[in-house]
Amino acid sequence: MLVTFGLGVTPCAPAQTLCNRTRGSVAASMNNVSFQFPTAMSLLEARMRRRAGVYTRDFPDRPPVMFDFTSSAASADRALMATAKGTKVKALRYKETVEVVLQNTAILGAENHPLHLHGFNFYVLEQGVGNFNAYRHVRTYNLINPHQRNTVAVPAGGWAAIRFTADNPGMWIMHCHLDTHLPFGLAMAFEVDDGPTPDAVLPPPPPDYPQC
Repeated sequence: MLVTFGLGVTPCAPAQTLCNRTRGSVAASMNNVSFQFPTAMSLLEARMRRRAGVYTRDFPDRPPVMFDFTSSAASADRALMATAKGTKVKALRYKETVEVVLQNTAILGAENHPLHLHGFNFYVLEQGVGNFNAYRHVRTYNLINPHQRNTVAVPAGGWAAIRFTADNPGMWIMHCHLDTHLPFGLAMAFEVDDGPTPDAVLPPPPPDYPQC
């Protein structure tokens, strides 16, 4: 997966008061999807109950448009700034090996983003500045003794390549740890299937577990 992320703009909601009706509202996104937490129930509850309409399994593997991600000129392109809100997750098979290249963009300014993944530790294969180049950078991956983390600081104007095994069934959020960026929508979720054995299946909550 190639996941671009950064700031952007969404249209003002009809009842939104603090919003520039001409320019829109500041948002954040991953692969141009500004993540919205569901309001009716949690992602995990929707998964357990097989409830349709709470989320979709169509989080994209690549950004919708390829461009010079780290160029400051991107902030002058209104089309690149526009992002859409959604509750999209990436579905993963149990024990699937997942590689994600996290590409920082310079839309509305470049800054460091500490990205945190719940549910897993991942290997940091490589980090760099500029745009990720698969042909050049994959050859320099550290496959011998990479650092194992659950949070990686993706540099301003740069990228990080991570890899993990999806061996923990459930719903797991990946998000920016800057406090303002999560409500802006800088997040996505992985939905990991149950495994083939009883100890690889996510059990339901106890019947007396307090409900939200």
